[in-house]
Amino acid sequence: MTTYYPTIPTINFEGNTTTNKYAFRHYNADAIVGGKTMKEQLRFAICYWHTMTADGGDPFGAGTMVRNWEGATPMETAHNRVDAFFELLTKLGVELFCFHDADIAPAGDSLEEWFANLDEITDHIKTKMDETGIKLLWNTHNAFSHPRFANGAGSSNKAEVFAYTAAQVKKGIDLSKKLNGTSYVFWGGREGYESLLNTDIKFEQDNIANLWHMAVDYGKEIGHLPQFFVEPKPKEPTTHQYDFDAATTMSFLQAHDLTDYFQLNIEANHATLAGHTFEHELHVARTFNALGSIDANQGNPILGWDTDEFPVDVATVTLAMVEILENGGLPKGGVNFDAKVRRTSIEMDDLVLAHIAGMDTFARGLKNATALLEDKFFENMEAERYASWKGALGQDIRAGKTDLKSLTAWALENGDDITLESNHIEYYQNVFNDYLAK
Repeated sequence: MTTYYPTIPTINFEGNTTTNKYAFRHYNADAIVGGKTMKEQLRFAICYWHTMTADGGDPFGAGTMVRNWEGATPMETAHNRVDAFFELLTKLGVELFCFHDADIAPAGDSLEEWFANLDEITDHIKTKMDETGIKLLWNTHNAFSHPRFANGAGSSNKAEVFAYTAAQVKKGIDLSKKLNGTSYVFWGGREGYESLLNTDIKFEQDNIANLWHMAVDYGKEIGHLPQFFVEPKPKEPTTHQYDFDAATTMSFLQAHDLTDYFQLNIEANHATLAGHTFEHELHVARTFNALGSIDANQGNPILGWDTDEFPVDVATVTLAMVEILENGGLPKGGVNFDAKVRRTSIEMDDLVLAHIAGMDTFARGLKNATALLEDKFFENMEAERYASWKGALGQDIRAGKTDLKSLTAWALENGDDITLESNHIEYYQNVFNDYLAK
């Protein structure tokens, strides 16, 4: 059997004093943190697209990476990638994965040929899944790369493009059933508009909702209804995207009666592009009881596009893990590394080293977040800040026992004596940093 990583051993935990670069420094899969193993808490997944198809190209230059799975034909390459991908997953001890339809099989010369290629490659994937016990977390359809999607997919001005997209969605759900996938993702990609001069927003959004309802109906029809996720993204490539951020997307789902079937897949870099923090987007999703899964990466604040760097910012990941733990975990989702090695990281082992870095960072974040929650760091701080709401006035307001007239009477008698207390935010930020050093 061909080995694509012949010099890479199985990656084991050795602790943060190790000098072995092919070892975990913080991620110990079987260690108990917060009542569960790290493996159970984190549910790591690896994405097919950046890992197996990215070549290091960017908007300003061609690819820099040479991969040893390239074959004589597109289908030979596709089969080689399957074997190389499962070898990588096995050596890292990652038991979940994600893919787009366009990642795994060449399109060929027709939709019929593409579907046949997908069937052949997913037969191969299923064999590897059966051999290894590795599972499909989620799959999705690529309805943004091909020129036909220049004006969107579900939101396209062309009914023919909508029909083509529907065929991809159907095939995607069929593949999810074949591979026993847990979830299925809708990422808008180009679901938005460039100018209102020629755009009917309501018409386009109604069409997107129609497509998503069709997906729900088809899942019920075939007896395989995965948890559907929507992945918000604010811009790039479309100027105004309909799934701008978590709050906007939840508004869409509520308006179109989709909240029973759809949750959110939150990506860190997309939060950055929306002008938010990762923890903000996670928190918003959680308040709607819709935090389903995450794409683990980070953006570069100096660059204005989706850089999809591997996550190594411990503070950000710690706050993200607080939200995930407060959410009760990600039972139908996971921590999917939607991340790509840098254009200058050109060697095969960089794929391994990058995932080790991301997994170690999330392990540190998990340990930090668990300690913060066990020490009631946030709970105590918030209790102090909102203490007045525990008094008689605050409790009456919260219980609906007041109205504008009664509150006006209170304000006329007591309003001139209101005093504010400091938030002491700098102090709390300093104490928070202590947890990062542990």
